[in-house]
Amino acid sequence: MAALRRYGEMLRSVVAAVTPLALRGRSRLGLATPGGKSSFLQPARDYAKAVNKKRQEIPSHLDDLSPMMLKKDYAKLPVMDKVDDVVRRMLSLEMASQKEKVQIKREQLADKVRLSPDDHDSLEVRVAYLTARICTLQEHFHQHPKDKVNRRRLLMDIDRRKVLLKRLRNSRYDAFERTCQQLGLEYVPPPLHSRRITHRWVAKKALCIKVFQEVQKLKAQERLKQKQEGARAATVQALQTEGSPV
Repeated sequence: MAALRRYGEMLRSVVAAVTPLALRGRSRLGLATPGGKSSFLQPARDYAKAVNKKRQEIPSHLDDLSPMMLKKDYAKLPVMDKVDDVVRRMLSLEMASQKEKVQIKREQLADKVRLSPDDHDSLEVRVAYLTARICTLQEHFHQHPKDKVNRRRLLMDIDRRKVLLKRLRNSRYDAFERTCQQLGLEYVPPPLHSRRITHRWVAKKALCIKVFQEVQKLKAQERLKQKQEGARAATVQALQTEGSPV
């Protein structure tokens, strides 16, 4: 028992001697101590605090739609003139979803370039439908710039509209001008020669330039040789003319 008592007193003395050194080391490292908060971790937490960045608002292409306008399925019903204001408000664009508003907008754009009421598949109408879809995707991508799926759809729709505009421009130029004017589009023709630059293309171009320069050197040597032969022949002919009897 005496040996165990002495062993316990020795452990208590060692712990009492080591505890101040451990607390001092924790305070130097910026760790929390029993007496209070650390002076190092608190500025780090304040530094890593999240900041909400406000995105710049852009005008929507649906702003010109009146909220009192009826939805597409109820606009041409004759019974809508007899309903009360509550029902009319529920069936108006004020209670409509984004998809329903986009459908009305695309029909408005199509009506600007449509040749007849039954025209639903001409080049002008297809360009108007793609324009409404592109405007919607542009607004979505401005709010969600990391949405790669819709970004790919946006680029595909832009390329598809370029193809339709090019086809319309080559077939009916007057309709092409009217479509661009009504939809507010600016057609920029592609360059005559366009090619994606790759390492293989750069190496091939450097080789072609080197071959061209070598061919030019060979042609220059050939021209110099022909010039020297011509000068030598002229000299021999002049000497023969001078040595001949009169």
